[in-house]
Amino acid sequence: MFAKEKMTYTAVPLPDRPNITDTEAKAKATAFREFMATRHSIRDFSDRPVPRVIIENCIMTAGSAPSGANHQPWFFAAVSDPALKARIRAEAEEEERKFYDGGASDEWIKALEPIGTNADKPHLTTAPWHIVIFAQRWGEFDDGTRYKNYYVPESVGIATGFLIAALHNAGLSCLTHTPNPMKFLNAALDRPDSEKPVMILTVGHAAKTATVPEIAKYKKPMDKIARFY
Repeated sequence: MFAKEKMTYTAVPLPDRPNITDTEAKAKATAFREFMATRHSIRDFSDRPVPRVIIENCIMTAGSAPSGANHQPWFFAAVSDPALKARIRAEAEEEERKFYDGGASDEWIKALEPIGTNADKPHLTTAPWHIVIFAQRWGEFDDGTRYKNYYVPESVGIATGFLIAALHNAGLSCLTHTPNPMKFLNAALDRPDSEKPVMILTVGHAAKTATVPEIAKYKKPMDKIARFY
């Protein structure tokens, strides 16, 4: 929590400075690209437990992400309690049924066909963990007064990317799930109105029978995602 009397600029020496050659940098960049290419979103999870300390470390990695004014406008609700997971599944599936039964446009439903999704979300009770990601619209000083957060969607998006990479690095699989609307998550997890749920990140080990949609293996080539000027 921020304190008003500490809202001043003080410069300190850069605490960490990589010192590697271009050759080493190229090797590391290539190795990381190849490693991240082995990451897949799955819907078939094992019920194999995942120690809490692993989830804690991955969340701390996410918390090290850059953010607007360093306000760190995120909150990660890690859920392993079976009853709470069952509640989240029931309420998420209720919203999903509305989505598939007319809440979404025909174009949207058509776009989802190659992914093979529907309103049933068994992973929400099978997987050992969910990390529900909240975006904090505003924060509070230590005296209880509010302050505005800046670049909230961008900051939370960056932190979520850190989190997904950290989970993959720990040998875990995950699935991003965004039922719409998600306000039920505030009530289920007792989060304040200042926080907006962004997604449910289901986390665990892939089931032995896990599959991925064939289309998910297609990634745009370099000339479709970047241009060097």
